[in-house]
Amino acid sequence: MENLQVIKQRFGIIGNDIQLNRALEKAVRVSPTDISVLVTGESGVGKENIPKIIHQLSHRKHAKYIAVNCGAIPEGTIDSELFGHEKGAFTGASASRKGYFEVADGGTIFLDEVGELPLTTQVRLLRVLENGEFIKVGSSQVQKTNVRIVAATNLKMANAIQKGKFREDLYYRLSTIEISLPPLRDRKEDIHLLFRKFAADFAQKYGMPTIRLEENAVNLLTNYRFPGNIRQLRNIAEQVSVVEENRLITAEKLIQYLPNNQGNLPAVIGGNTGSSSSDFANERDIMYKILFDMRNDINDLKKLTLDILKNGSIDDLQEENHKLLEKIYKEQHSSTGNVEVVQIPKSTTKENETNYDFIETIEEDESLSLQDKEVEMIKKSLEKNKNKRKLAAKELGISERTLYRKIKQYDL
Repeated sequence: MENLQVIKQRFGIIGNDIQLNRALEKAVRVSPTDISVLVTGESGVGKENIPKIIHQLSHRKHAKYIAVNCGAIPEGTIDSELFGHEKGAFTGASASRKGYFEVADGGTIFLDEVGELPLTTQVRLLRVLENGEFIKVGSSQVQKTNVRIVAATNLKMANAIQKGKFREDLYYRLSTIEISLPPLRDRKEDIHLLFRKFAADFAQKYGMPTIRLEENAVNLLTNYRFPGNIRQLRNIAEQVSVVEENRLITAEKLIQYLPNNQGNLPAVIGGNTGSSSSDFANERDIMYKILFDMRNDINDLKKLTLDILKNGSIDDLQEENHKLLEKIYKEQHSSTGNVEVVQIPKSTTKENETNYDFIETIEEDESLSLQDKEVEMIKKSLEKNKNKRKLAAKELGISERTLYRKIKQYDL
């Protein structure tokens, strides 16, 4: 077995993180066998390096190695790409074609983004894993293949299985050995090492001096969460190398290349551009809708307040209410001789609160509900004036607007 440091140099892997070393050790140990391997980890962590190591250290190293991006092949053609097709199998199939499993016989196939495979294709793949058999599209003849499969995904497979998007039996066949690569934010000590390597590579590529980071810029870089992982770090190193004239980079300069400065924000772990991000987008849309609705409510309140100020002051409304109450009680007192004292003072406002103080002595059988009396008076006036609000309001001594408000309030 080759030394781990030699493996890193051979395949251009930089870093001394414990989790990274553990993943590489598993890849080296499993490579001499034909066991299927599933590589997991976030997008951009370098999952494509693991199948290369496994293939090059296996007895299949002199046979073909084919990498297939399952998420980039249309659903209608992926079966043909993987298993081949016969002439006339579908429209446009003018000749028979070999698929990857036939071409890579004796070698290794790397299925990247395997979680994106359609369910029908998953059934075909399961058959290959179980007995090495496949059938071309449009054919009835069973063919044999001796291919080692290494798959990779950035999906949480348990969630995909639960949602019926991935077959559980296929998952267990693919993940005989599972190798998980850590995200870059969990490899803080490796971040600056990787940046220096990328900076040196781009300096050589573009024929310019290598950029260097000040200490505060190093601290900023190592504490950034890197949702795009190593791929994002490489892009940042390239941008800074090309754009910045000064080769000594400060934190103030570097922060301009960290998107949205999300250094302290959580990143989606184990997510992909499928269900997780769409769920997040849906929640974000709901939050936006709530905020917009709140803004509309506030605008409506402003319009209502403006309308009140234009058509009459708050004092006018209080005065009109007072007149209506006074009218009610005057009529009540004229119909009974048992009320000794009736006092209806003007409304007084203190700290935006209105207080009406009524002092009265009423018979026991007299109704104690002021609202009932008010409703009764409004009903009588409307009936008397044949539901003409203008005449009823004039009789009650209030404005038509106030009467309309009372009618809506009491659902008359």
